[in-house]
Amino acid sequence: MLYIWDIEKIIKNTLAEHRLNINDEFNNKLKAPMNFNVSTNTIKFNYLEVNGYIAKINFKIKETDENIVKLLLYHEIGYYLDFKKNKYDIRTLLYGEDEEKEQLMAAIERNAWEYGRLLVPEHLAAAYDQVRKLDEVLL
Repeated sequence: MLYIWDIEKIIKNTLAEHRLNINDEFNNKLKAPMNFNVSTNTIKFNYLEVNGYIAKINFKIKETDENIVKLLLYHEIGYYLDFKKNKYDIRTLLYGEDEEKEQLMAAIERNAWEYGRLLVPEHLAAAYDQVRKLDEVLL
């Protein structure tokens, strides 16, 4: 089991390694393992959700807990990179038709996975792809 400080260290080291200026924050009310908040430029994590996620996928992916956290983190960094590159009209999520909302959310999600993969070290690339497939099933 990883503790809050373990996950914080992984996040801080990975962000520093890639020279990314993103804040990180623990949030025990978060319903997902991690998320990226574009308005505060913050990656938030819930260590209980992170550990629960690791337990769910650990039987499929033979990686260390630390590497699984990195894989989750790369996906969240993908959101950061996507929002830096693409200026979405977020009003669509508030006021758009259901189909418009679904299309925009699907595009953002797809881009986050693809941009995140650009930073994944070669030795973790296959595991990242597995997490992406498993994530679709779990969520």
